[in-house]
Amino acid sequence: MSSLEKTVRSHNRKSETSKESGASENQIPKIYLKAMPLRNLSDLDTIKREVKSGNIIIVKVSPLANKSIKDIKKAVNELCEFVKTVDGDIARLGEERIVITPSGVRIWREKPVAPQEQVSTAA
Repeated sequence: MSSLEKTVRSHNRKSETSKESGASENQIPKIYLKAMPLRNLSDLDTIKREVKSGNIIIVKVSPLANKSIKDIKKAVNELCEFVKTVDGDIARLGEERIVITPSGVRIWREKPVAPQEQVSTAA
C-alpha cells in the first residue's frame, strides 16, 4: 500500500469517527467539483442548479457542439448571463470544456506578458 493510500484511508477513518461522535458537518458547506456533459439545451437547468448549490462545474460542450453550433453559442451566452446574476465566474478550458464557479469562487487568468521592445543603443 502506497503512502498516499495510507494517508487517504487514515483521513477517511478520522472523518467517519468524527461523524459517529456527533461532530457537526453543517459548520462548513461542502463544495463539489463536478464534470457534466452538455448534450442538449435542457441540460442547462441542471448545470445552473448545481452552480446555485455552490458547486464548481466543468462542462464538456463538445456533445452539443457536434450537433449544433447555433445551440452551443446560445448555451454559452445563457451560461455567461447566468454567471453574472449569481456573481460567479466562467472560463474556457481548452476546446471542449468550460468551467463555471459559484459566487465567491474566482478563476485565475494569467495575463499575457507583452514582449519587450528592444531599444537600440547605437549612437
